Order: sequence, then C-alpha cells, then structure tokens
Amino acid sequence: MTTEPTARSRPRGPLGDPHLRRLVAGQGLAAVVDALFLVWLTLFVLELSKPGIVTGFVLVAAALPRAVLLLPAGVMVDRLGPVRVVVGAAWLRVAVLLALGAVITLASPSVTTVAVIAALLGVADAAYFPAALAVLPAFVPAERLSRVNALIQGAESGGDLVGPAVAAAAVAAVGFDATLGGISAMAVLAALALSSLARVVRRGERAGGDAVPGAVDGERLGSARALGAGLGYTWREPLVRAMLAAVALINIAVVGPVLVGGAVLADRRLGGSGSLGAVLSGFGAGSLAGSLLAGWRPPARRGWTVVGGVAAIGAGVAGLGVVTHVAAATAVASVVGLGSAFLGVVVVATLQERVPERLLGRVLSLVVLATVALDPFSYVVAGLLLPYGTTTLFLVCGGAVLACAVLVATSPTVRSLR
Repeated sequence: MTTEPTARSRPRGPLGDPHLRRLVAGQGLAAVVDALFLVWLTLFVLELSKPGIVTGFVLVAAALPRAVLLLPAGVMVDRLGPVRVVVGAAWLRVAVLLALGAVITLASPSVTTVAVIAALLGVADAAYFPAALAVLPAFVPAERLSRVNALIQGAESGGDLVGPAVAAAAVAAVGFDATLGGISAMAVLAALALSSLARVVRRGERAGGDAVPGAVDGERLGSARALGAGLGYTWREPLVRAMLAAVALINIAVVGPVLVGGAVLADRRLGGSGSLGAVLSGFGAGSLAGSLLAGWRPPARRGWTVVGGVAAIGAGVAGLGVVTHVAAATAVASVVGLGSAFLGVVVVATLQERVPERLLGRVLSLVVLATVALDPFSYVVAGLLLPYGTTTLFLVCGGAVLACAVLVATSPTVRSLR
C-alpha cells in the first residue's frame, strides 16, 4: 500500500502537492544532469585523446551497461519498489560523478579509467530510468499523469535543447573540473529531492494495487521467471504490445536518419554542415513544445491521438527527403520532434494507468529499452540506406512509420482507447 497525502489534504492544481513538486523537481534536475554530462564527457574525452574511435569507445562504455541491465532493473523495481530504486540510483549517480571529479582533479586519468567510471554511471541509469517512470503513479492521480509526465519530459527536452551550448560554454569559461563540480551539485540536489519521498511511500506501491498472476513474489518466482512474466504480459496485452512496437519502430526509423542523414542532407542540399545545428534545434524545440502541449491539453481520444502522432512523425521524416531549404527542413524537423514528444507523454501515461502495479517496472523497462537501446540499430539502418541517397533514406524510413500508423489504426483496442 502507498502512504499518500489524502484527497482532502491534496491541494488543487497539477503541482499543488509538495511531494509532487519535489518529485518533478528531482526528476527534472536529473534529466538536465544527464544532458549536461553527456556533452561534458564527450568534450573531456576529446581533450584526452583527440577525435577518433576512443571517443566512441567511452560513449559505448556508458551506454552498454544501461542497455544490458534495463530488463533486470525492471524486475528489481517491481521487487523492491520504485521509490527505493530511484533513490538508490540517484545517489549512485552522485557517487560516480564525485569519484570522476576526484580522479580528474587529483590525477591524470587514462581513457580506460574514464570509460570504467562512465560504465558505472550507465549502471545507475539502467536502474533509474524505469524506476523514475514507475514511481509517478504512487504520487500522481490518474487524471494528472499526462501533465506531470509532460513537465518531466519537458525538462528533458529543454536540457537536450540548451545542454550542449551550456556545457560547452561552461567548459570554456571555468574548465572541466569546475563544470563537472556544478553538474555534480545538481545531481546532489536531485537526489535530495527524490530522497524526501522515501518516507511517503512504502515499497513504492500504489494505494489499492491488485495482485496479478505472474507478479513478482520473492518466495515463488526467481528473477528469470519474473522477467518472463513481464515479457509474457507485454506480448499478451494488445494495447501494450502495439504501443511498444510503435515506440521501437519510431526510434529505429527516426534517430539514425535525423542525425546521420540530417548531417548529409545539410552538407549536400541545405548550404553546408552548419545548417545541421538549425535542423536539430528545430527538432529539440518541437520536442519541448510537444511535451508541454501534451500536458496542457491531454487528448480525450487517446487511441486516435496515438495513430495521428505516429502518422505525423512518419510524414515529417518522409518530408525531410524533399526539402531544399534550411528553413523548411527546420520546420519539418520540429514537427517530427513535436509528434515524438507528444506521443511519448501519451504512451507513458497510458501504460502507467493501465499496467498492473506489480508489473509496471518490467513493462516500463521495455519502453526505456525501446527508446534508448535501439539507437545503434537506427544508425545501421541509416548507414545501409544512405548510399542510395538521402531522399531514399527519408522516404523509406518515413514510409515505414506511416505503415506502422496504419497497422496501429487497425487495432480495435487502440482505436477505443480513451
């Protein structure tokens, strides 16, 4: 059972509850920390080794543990409760950042040392991401989930939008040590905000949560069987299966084409590689707007909103194949970003409401896996199609997403979703 503020004591408004304000502040700060640290890490490794394969090695070292451990982390979230896991992961992140700061201040670290520490941060992220999504229903009434998810995702989109410029400017102004110190201080504030929630929720369970067949039971199910129960539930439920498939396909068909194909498009058709920054800024601005729009006006007919969002993303990606001016490409990229962010808020809020509580960590770990761990496959797809030209790349990938929209629309379960 969850120990929540009572309905009488909960003030009106999406952030009227002080516990909820701390939750949003903590998760928002954590999202900004992620955005800033990724840029800091890239710049620092470039400083150590100069451009080359070493930079990719360190970034892979940070991403690989996160991808490998996400599904086991989902089991841990369901077993221990999302509050305990999110707080523990937040403090592990602080410890890793402080350790990295000590290493670069007191010694001259090798690239291998930095890679090992970055891998530890990937471990913390693997636990944090599904727990951060699963913890929201413990504090947020169902009717407010879209708004709160939108605020948190908006902070993430805002960090992605301004993070590169802020981190680069900070490094140039005060150096790597001081910049990492500032990032670490923000991580501490995030961990403190999240830690204040631990006494409000017992084992991170929602009030009135019902047990379901196959739910984690430490006396009856081992980790492998618990993971299998989560995968089985995801496959058996048409709504969950359709949404997860759509998220995975969109990630594969959008990330690589926009980043890799966008760079080639900018160089060959939009007036030079510098125009890529404008296109990516358009995508980031669209993502921020989509997140805020989803929270400001949650859709009444979610099923058709999901279909429309998938279709808009597909049309936007296909549209990048025919643009010839940077302004048009930026506008189209902003539509793709807006649709992606809006859809993300709707999908996550829907799953938080409808997935049984004791399976929520495992199901949401699959969502995170679909949005985080499939990036390399997206880059491979972009690399395979680029020899045929950017027009072919964007039309094929956009067409695949449009086909996904048609398939999703054929599902009665999705169409009837309110």
